[in-house]
This record gives sequence, C-alpha cells and structure tokens, in this order.
Amino acid sequence: MPLLSNRRPRAIVGLVLGLVLAGGGVVAAPASAYPATQGDRTPGDEPLPGYTVHNPPLPPAEVGGEPATVLQGIHEHAAYTMEVPPDWNGELAMWAHGYRGNSTVLTVDPPAHGLRQRLLDQGFAWAASSYYANGYDVRAGVTSTRDLAQHFRDLVGKPKRVFVAGMSMGGHVIGRSLEQYPGFYDGALPMCGVLGDHELFDYLLDYQLVAQDLADVPAYPVPEDYLETAVPLIQEKLGMTELAPGGPDTLNELGAQFRAITVERTGGPRPGDAASFAFWKDFLFGLSVPSGLEGLAANPGDVATNIGTRYEPNTPVNVNASVQRVFPENVRARYSPLLTEVPRIAGRPTAPVLSLHGLGDLFVPFSMEQAYREDASKHHRTRLLVQRAIRTVNHCEFSPSEVGTAWDDLVRWTDTGERPDGDVVHKRSAVSQPDYGCEFSDAAAYDNPVPGSTRRLFAACPA
Repeated sequence: MPLLSNRRPRAIVGLVLGLVLAGGGVVAAPASAYPATQGDRTPGDEPLPGYTVHNPPLPPAEVGGEPATVLQGIHEHAAYTMEVPPDWNGELAMWAHGYRGNSTVLTVDPPAHGLRQRLLDQGFAWAASSYYANGYDVRAGVTSTRDLAQHFRDLVGKPKRVFVAGMSMGGHVIGRSLEQYPGFYDGALPMCGVLGDHELFDYLLDYQLVAQDLADVPAYPVPEDYLETAVPLIQEKLGMTELAPGGPDTLNELGAQFRAITVERTGGPRPGDAASFAFWKDFLFGLSVPSGLEGLAANPGDVATNIGTRYEPNTPVNVNASVQRVFPENVRARYSPLLTEVPRIAGRPTAPVLSLHGLGDLFVPFSMEQAYREDASKHHRTRLLVQRAIRTVNHCEFSPSEVGTAWDDLVRWTDTGERPDGDVVHKRSAVSQPDYGCEFSDAAAYDNPVPGSTRRLFAACPA
C-alpha cells in the first residue's frame, strides 16, 4: 500500500503489504486506470478502462443439506458475488474487503473467518463487491458497496435490514459508509479497521521520522535505496538489528525510546507491546519504498503530517525539538469533509457498531479504536459503539469463534436494543492491565494455536 509520499522527490509506501492483505502479488496500475468520473461512458457491466475482473465461479455453500444460490456479475464497474440461502430470512450482510494494492485486477472475497457459513446458516444473504477501483480508495468502497446492496434488491428482493462487515481498509469503508448514507445500514462489524482515518498515515510517517531522528540518520523523503542503506544503519544505531519476538531485548537507550514512542502512538502501554514491536519493526520500515504512481488512492500518505504532534517519552532525546516536521502533501484532501479516496470519519455512527481489533497489531494499530471512540464521544454517539480487544499481534488475526460471537452479539443488539459488553479502550489504566483483552479473546485459540498464530506472544489469560 502506498502510504507515505513526499514529492521532494516522491517517496511512498511500497507494496509489501499487498501480500498481507491481498494474499498475493501486487501489480502497479497503468495511467489508464482511473476512478469513475461523470464523463466516463464505460457501460456499467464492464470494468473501468485499465482494469480486468477475476471472479471465478464460487461453489455454493451447503445450508441444511441444500445448496445456496450464488449470483455473480459486474455492476457499476465493480465485480460482485452474492449468496442467498434456501430459506432466506429477508436480511442482507454486505462484506467490505481490505486493501488490494495497486493491482489492475478486480477480485471479490467472501466473508472471512467462518462468517460466510455462519450468515447462511442463520438465514442471512451476503453480498461482496470488488469496488470499481483498487488502491487505497475508500470512496470506491463506500459507493460500490451501497450500489451493490441496491442491486441486490433488483436481483433478489428488498431486504428487511442491511448489515455491513469488513476488515482493515474495509473498516474505513464501514466507518465512512455509516455517515455517508445515514440510516441505510442497520448494524456494522468492522474488524482491524482503519477507524482513525488519517491518523493511520500520521503514525506510519512518525515511525520513519522518529527512527531517523533518534538514530541521527536523516533520510526523508526516503531515497530509492532506503531499505539497503539508511534502514540497516538506523537499526544498528538503535540496537534493533537482532531484536526478535520472544528473544532478548537488544535495544539500547535510543532504541528503547523509539519503542516507547511507538507504543504510545499505537495505543499506550498494554500487554504484548514489546513483542509486537519486535514482530512489526522491519515491516514498518518496509512500507517506505519509492513507487512513482500518481493519485491519492496510490498515495494515501499524502494526507499525513506530524505538524503539532507531541511525542512521548521525550527523553533522553528531545524528539519534539529535533524531529523533522512534515506538512501534508495534499492539504485539500487532509481537511476535506467530502468523500475522497482517503476520507475523514467524523465519529457519527448512525447504527450499532461492534468492532474487533488485535491488541498488538502495529500495522493498523489499536489506537484506531481509541481515535474512533474519542470522535464518537465528541458527537455523543458512544451508545452506538462497542469495542473489543483481541490478544493477537498479526493483522486481522481472529478466530471464527471471536468473529462469530461478535456477529451474533451485533445482531442481538439490533434485535433487542440491549447493548452488548465490550472493552474500555480509552482509559490508560484499563488498557495497561496484564489481563486486558482476555475477556473476548478465544481461549481455545491460545491453547491450540494454528500455524502462524501470535497468541503465544501474550501471557496466558487467567483461568
């Protein structure tokens, strides 16, 4: 994902994270790939110029011994898949996918973490869009998801209620959708979501600038050989080179300050924070690779800034006095209330929201939940928000039980009006407790971790 950019010269986050969120390689989009515009005359049942569609037939799921009905096609330039159970309950769940990279291929995901089968077994239909464009294009996600929900009415029937669930950038799509189309959605389940909108890109900018400042290796805008020259020197000077999750703490005094600042910028002291820093340290540097693509969707970091940011702790180095300050490259996009590719989320949810977030995720960090909660509080909407911390480190690492329980609780909330339980995310004293995140984390996933699980980077929860 291109996250950081500065046109002196351009330096943006590379496509490393495409492997994390898209599950495959990422291809740069040609200049002919562009978002839908008023003057575009491409038929709605075709992708926009520069894009192709890969949406192979999805075998229908079995529901009560009978196959569901799968519908696939292209609508308003976006590929889609819908699935309707034999005994449809009249309700619809939309799925908002995460970042696809700057690929020119539009693809569709079914609901993840066992949610697809759970929805169908409960009688829900689901629908998922590729969005009409890739890149970090929340505008495409917001409009394509709603367009598809309306198209569902034409193909299947008008649903009694429409829910929306999704992950990562899909959380950004959800947060803005609730405000862009108030009253359209009846409940929302964002997971590992970018609910803090621009603050994600500020934090990723901070990671580069603070590390460079503490190591006294000025390298912003980052050069093309950043990973080969500057980063190894930065890591050596901070004692980060050999740092690994579960291993000895190799950080020197400056490295310890860098870790502490990173912890503060991602949610404050909390269980697993040292292990999560060691897990993510290299990847976060790897997000700053020159690319050369144009446009906000390819360069969401154009909205990033650290003007006015106060870093803590501010010793032994007075970082607040010495760090390089960077203004947003795209000032208009940073402060616009309009639906842009990287839009603001005001914090005005118009339907019940139940969110899940990994406590040690430093890619889309836990602080996203705190930012969203703060915004919702300013608008007196916290009654519509329940948030749950999961004791994992990898991005969007949830068990089917965690996701399924959250979904069931969200539906029950919309059915009965009884707000389910959640975690306190805005009180430092609560988040820093050793057992924080235990209440809603799946004990079975800790006891029997799947390959690649990060559950054991946390201490076992009390029985």
